[in-house]
Amino acid sequence: MAQTIDARGLTCPAPVLLVKESVEREKAQEIEVLVDNEASLENVGRFLSVKGYLVNDSREDKHFRITARRTGAAEINEQPTSHPVATEAGSRKILVVVTSDRIGRGDDVLGEKLMISYLKTLKELGGELWQLIFVNSGVKLTITDSPVLAELQQYEEDGVIVLACGTCLEHFQLTAEKKVGSTTNMLD
Repeated sequence: MAQTIDARGLTCPAPVLLVKESVEREKAQEIEVLVDNEASLENVGRFLSVKGYLVNDSREDKHFRITARRTGAAEINEQPTSHPVATEAGSRKILVVVTSDRIGRGDDVLGEKLMISYLKTLKELGGELWQLIFVNSGVKLTITDSPVLAELQQYEEDGVIVLACGTCLEHFQLTAEKKVGSTTNMLD
């Protein structure tokens, strides 16, 4: 019988942490998780997939139901996601955290121009650019009408890991508009 975890009303990373405990401590073979936002749906589903579960989800009224069954394809370990770690010998890997859709204070139009230029210039880092993590209003740069959407999509195609905070996307009601990157949480 599947274990049921009701994570409705919880923000990331709380739903993933509840599932993580069930997977790692209780070695659950079948899990059913209830969440009430798309960020939690994506994060819990990705976590379970990495842990070797076959995952299905469905929308029910005002929440989502995630059902998962262990397939044995992955071992239970301490890594929360499948994002590769920057450990290549002799290489330098750069992680950039973008906390706003603009740089600096003062003139917002100037700040937006500076951020666009900054993100476009990151390509000069070449293979050293490892991850781009967008939090707070920075997630606005990952959506449909982002002035740097094409550049971010190209970074992702080139192997850069692009992550957008699920709690932030939910806060700004932008989850459905995200067009680049994976939805992430503090556990990642």
